[in-house]
Amino acid sequence: MKNIKLISHPLIEHKLAILRDERTPPFQFRMLIDEISYLMMFEATRDLALREVSVKTPVTTANAKKLATKVMICPILRAALGMLDSVFKLMPDASVGFLGFQRNEKTAQAEFFYAKLPPDATARTAIIIDPMFATGGTAIDAVKFLKDRGVSEIKFISIIAAPEGLRRFSDVYPDVEVYTAAIDERLNEQNYIVPGLGDAGDRVFNT
Repeated sequence: MKNIKLISHPLIEHKLAILRDERTPPFQFRMLIDEISYLMMFEATRDLALREVSVKTPVTTANAKKLATKVMICPILRAALGMLDSVFKLMPDASVGFLGFQRNEKTAQAEFFYAKLPPDATARTAIIIDPMFATGGTAIDAVKFLKDRGVSEIKFISIIAAPEGLRRFSDVYPDVEVYTAAIDERLNEQNYIVPGLGDAGDRVFNT
């Protein structure tokens, strides 16, 4: 799966260990989600286009570079809201396109309920964020939603992924890169990631 990018870094590995621990309290869990997302964002944005600019320094004029790419961050409600602050720390000018999908606990399928994109969404590179990449169903639906509305440049960032979901997604959208910090063993009978970290949304919002 050439579109799957596993991000390996000692700091991420260390923080993942604490994130998985069932004893980690909600406030620390939220902090870790933010920190890991921040570190992952560096790798996911490595190939963003730049433009040449001239900057007046206190000494003279310098040739420099600024982003030529306009970015739209697309958090999948609700768990991905815990990742959003990390994005704004790096790209305060990014726009946000909200995508609402809710897991049906009986069918384990994602059900769409809300979307709000910026008016110039088609001119932006979309980076979808969601802490968990389980069956791949939500990811496929989210990418389809954006592509159907004319968004052509799409990336996906997820902290923990299941191999089944990654394979399913890659079969449908081999052109969309997925960045993850961990590929776990499998999905269980309830389609939760094993060993995973439980329900990320519940742990972020203490529900």
